[in-house]
Amino acid sequence: MKILKYILAASFTFLVLDSSAQHARFVTQGTIEYEKRVNAYALIKQQLKSWGEDNSFSTQALESYQKNNPQFKVQKSKLLFNNQTTAFLPVEENTPVSNNWFSNMIEFQQTNSILSDLNTGTSKTQKKIYEETYLVSDSIRKINWKITDEFRNIAGYNCRRANALVMDSVYVVAFYSEEIAVSGGPESFSGLPGMILGLALPHDHVTWFATSVTDEAVSPDKLKIPTKGKPLNHKQLYDILKGALKGWGKSAYQTFKWAML
Repeated sequence: MKILKYILAASFTFLVLDSSAQHARFVTQGTIEYEKRVNAYALIKQQLKSWGEDNSFSTQALESYQKNNPQFKVQKSKLLFNNQTTAFLPVEENTPVSNNWFSNMIEFQQTNSILSDLNTGTSKTQKKIYEETYLVSDSIRKINWKITDEFRNIAGYNCRRANALVMDSVYVVAFYSEEIAVSGGPESFSGLPGMILGLALPHDHVTWFATSVTDEAVSPDKLKIPTKGKPLNHKQLYDILKGALKGWGKSAYQTFKWAML
């Protein structure tokens, strides 16, 4: 009798779960708000070490930055998505201009606006790199993700972890949710079986995490990015930056990496 009860209970549970799964609603359009956090203190120290900068001027500059700025630099962005189209846009903030050299580091900036067509595998990106603005049209970056069995909840969604290496040396950790049935994400990161709601570059001390997801209709006219900038592709941008950074010494690699991300 007990065995029969267990079988009936298990069957009932299966039917309930199966019914729930059949009626589950997967999000295909909406707006995601992200928060980018850069550990400024750790990043600056790392930069100075890699550049071999160990002098009184660098030490004083770092101490001045720590005295007048918070440890984490926080910026906002949003991702609008409608089926297989996404538009990633930085949220402009009225922040005072700092005279400290560290405040102008490219790692602290968030200026990319990216329109991605997931059906065609193409994207258009407005990139502001210091004084120059480019409009880069090319294929969406293909990332060889390795999916793990680690999970966490982000903005109310169950997310699974995946790891990858991009640009040969940049270690990336992503958390994606299959409950949002669009293979997108913040900045130029995508390619997972669901939306990326959490992203980290651990060795570079930066993260992007969703703070809210609004399940709402997004009309095609909202899926736009600014179109100002010199038109080119990734290879052309690569060549321009290589030439421009030729005399930058040890700081060239870091600037090049962040500009191409």
